[in-house]
Order: sequence, then structure tokens, then C-alpha cells
Amino acid sequence: MKLSHAFRVYPKAIGWSMILSSCLIMEGFGTSIVGSYISFPPFRDKFGTQAPNGEYQIPASWQNGIAGATNVGEIIGLQIAGILCERWGYRYTLLSALVGVTAFIFFPFFANSLAIFLVGELFQGMAWGVFQTMTVAYAAEVCPVPLRHYLTTYVNLCWIIGQFISSGVLVGLEGRQDEWGYKIPFSLQWIWPIPIGIGTFLAPESPWWCIRHGYKERAEVSLKRLARSSGFSQRDADAAMALMIYTDEMEKEVSQGTTYWDCFKGIDLRRTEIVCFIWLAQTMSGTAVGGLSSYFFQQAGISDADSFKLGWGQNGLNFLGTVATWFILNKAGRRTLVFWGMIVMFILLLITGFMGIHDPPSTAEAWTAGTMVILLSATANFSIGPVVYTIVSEIPSTRLRAKSIILARNAYNAINIAFVNIVSYRQLNPAEWNWGPKAAFFWAGTNAIFTAWIFFRLPETKGRTYAELDILFENKVPARKFASTKIDNLVHGTESAQKEQVEHIISNVETRTEIRE
Repeated sequence: MKLSHAFRVYPKAIGWSMILSSCLIMEGFGTSIVGSYISFPPFRDKFGTQAPNGEYQIPASWQNGIAGATNVGEIIGLQIAGILCERWGYRYTLLSALVGVTAFIFFPFFANSLAIFLVGELFQGMAWGVFQTMTVAYAAEVCPVPLRHYLTTYVNLCWIIGQFISSGVLVGLEGRQDEWGYKIPFSLQWIWPIPIGIGTFLAPESPWWCIRHGYKERAEVSLKRLARSSGFSQRDADAAMALMIYTDEMEKEVSQGTTYWDCFKGIDLRRTEIVCFIWLAQTMSGTAVGGLSSYFFQQAGISDADSFKLGWGQNGLNFLGTVATWFILNKAGRRTLVFWGMIVMFILLLITGFMGIHDPPSTAEAWTAGTMVILLSATANFSIGPVVYTIVSEIPSTRLRAKSIILARNAYNAINIAFVNIVSYRQLNPAEWNWGPKAAFFWAGTNAIFTAWIFFRLPETKGRTYAELDILFENKVPARKFASTKIDNLVHGTESAQKEQVEHIISNVETRTEIRE
């Protein structure tokens, strides 16, 4: 299917996916607010303690604890999502999370201590964990192959949109010194749930979910709701149904189970390794420096006001980077874009680290380090940032997709709790290690380790149907040969076999129609 034809026939699928993915705008806004509050003057003055340099700072233990509580909440939410989506489907699982997060916002809004604030982030994290899985899985399952990378990377774009909005809000409120300086951003989170909830309720369920649970009639109804009636005939619906049923049956032959344990058995173990490690690569690539950019800018010697403005500009570049990914991803490929993105980030991290050799850095060195961090973040959001969402949605088998994404995101959250949060906050906090820009050297090292893994273990999935990917994994094709391997000569299950089954099903439909007439 050509891209132009996919856009013409599936505008409804694009629209429904964008509505459900908007849940991530909410998460991006919330997580960005929490991450920026450690450098936000009204919040620091209210909850901070005086550091050796005379400024009020949130203690590193509380910074780590609040970030860790968010990650723990996300892990719990991800596990809940895995259970609920099997019973209710993607839509109703998301709706339950939207109802929950509406109530959980009250905790940080009315918090009068860091302990209550931490509890609030734990509960909000549970809802955010549901958003992280269901939106990616839904986007991957409601669109044809040519649109897949657009809708899955749009999930990352929603996260950036939320960050961009939060940065603009913080810039506008930076000069306000009373408690409403940090309460107003939290209150704005109540804007999102109702309109997103209405759209989610009206959206069709994923046809792949319906097929996996034996609801073939519902799957066909969903398919027709996702496509334009003028460009999607009954023959097209029958062909799509045949391909989904075929893929589902083929995966049943290879692996009967759909439990978490099945993700670690047989060929699915390799697929689980890939989705987990690529998300680990994202957080260990150096993005931790960009994620704390406002705080990093301040510790590098840039003023509070300029730090938040730079953070706002950084999110604008992140937006452009993700949009640019849409135009190059299908040409360059997932593996190539991620690999070279990591290389560029490694170089930028080294330059940033060298800007911190002098202590304290000069004004020129501070601004150079700040510029490198902005470029680092933009590079990440042109490569591994958005592309990871495409990869983790394409690599798993369709029967284990939701559970594989949950495991991968939980690996991401676990490494953040056990390592990234502990290290990154202490590296920058003047009351702790006080590394400043030199912290970038550390992340350059972790970047190099995962770049090597990407080179040897990450396969290319560009342009492959889910059935084709099943065949490549079943035949244990090496990662570096995924793009060049011709599957027509491999075991049956190729496009020709799919075509034969489609024609067989359509001929049966036509025969039944003739009999009725």
C-alpha cells in the first residue's frame, strides 16, 4: 500500500489514534512540571533547605525519592494495564486511568509537605503507566504498515507537546513568588481528562485485540470505522481480516501462551530483549542531562529566568526533531537513525563535559555547555526518542505486544529508580557531588555501551508486516541481516501465502452471496 493511499483511506484511524495518544500530552506536562520544580524558585523556597552556596535547594534524597515514586507508580500502573486490557480492551483501560488521574491531581495541588507531594506523584505515576502502554499498542494496531511509524512516533510528539506547554507555563510564572506560582501548573492538568475521555469512549476498539479474543464481528466493525467507506470495500475488509486471522493463527502455532512468562520463552525471548534494551538505551544515552536541563543550566551558571527560557526553546527544538523524523524514518530506517543519533549524542556529551573542566566555568563555557545540552536533546528527539516507540510496537508478536511493551517500559522505569535518578540528581546538586557539566562524561560512557549493543543486536523492521517479522524471528535471522533478507524463499507464511488465504476467504464470501441470491 502506498503512503498516499493510506492517508486517503485511513484518516479516521489517524484521528482516533491521535486522540488516544493525547493522554501522553497529559503525562508529558505532568512529568515535566515535576522535573522542573527542583529548579523552580517558588517551589524551592517553599519546600527546600539552604545549600552551602546560600540558595534554597530541594535535598537530593527528596529529588530522588519523588522521581522514584513516580517511576514506582508507573511500574504498578503498567502491571495493572496488562491485566485490565486483557479483560476490557485498550479504550476502557485508558478511561479508568483518566478517571484515576483526575482524582490524583488533588494530592500535589494541596500538598503542604514533600511527603504528601511524593504520595501524589506515586498515584499519578500509576495512571501515567497505563497511558504509556495502551497508547503505543493502540497506535500500532489501528493503522496499515505505511502509517505505522507516523502514529507510533506521534506518541513521543505528544509527550514533547506536554513538555513544551509546561515550559511555557513555568516561564510565565517564574517571577511569581507565592504558592500559586507552583499550584497553577498543577491545576491546569484538570483541563485534559474530560475531552480526551470523551474521544476515547467514542473510539473503536483495536481490531487486533478483537481478533485475539475471538470477537471477529467486532473486529470487522472496528476496521470499517477506522477507514473511509468510499475507499474501503467489503473485499478490502475481508482481506484485512484474513491477514489478521492468519497472523494470529501463525503466532499460536509458534507460541500458544499469552502470559508474561511466554515473553521469555523460545523466539519471544530475543524479542523481549530487544524491546527492553532499546528503552534502556534511551534513558542511558545521555537524555538524563536533557531531562534536567533547567536544573543543569542553573548549576552551569546560567540565571533562573534564562534557564527556563532555554528549556522552553529546547522543547520547541524537540518538537521539530520528532516531526523531522516522520520524513526520514522510512528512508533511513529505524536501526540506522538510532545508531547514528547515538553517535552524535556521544560527541555532544564529550563537548559538554569539557566545558566543565574549569570550576566554576566561565560565562562562555556555561552557555556553550547549555547549547550542547539543547542540541543533545534535539538529537535524541530526532532519533532514539521517537523511534523507540516505533521499535517497541513492531518487534513483539501481536499476541504478546501489550505485555512486551509493559515489560520494556518497566525495565526503563526500574533502571531510572535504581540508577539514573540516584546518579543524575547527585551529579548536579551543589550540596552533593556538584559535578556540573562534567557529569556529561559519565553519560558519554553509558552511551557508548548501548551504542555497541544497538550495532550488534537491533534489527531493522522498516516496511515489514507483522507476519514477515514473525518469520524473520522464527528463522533466527541475525539483526544486521534483517533489512536485506528476502523472505519469499523462507517457510510459508510469506506475502504469497497471505494472498492465497485472502483470495480463498473472499471467494467463500462471494460464494455465500451467490447462494443467498
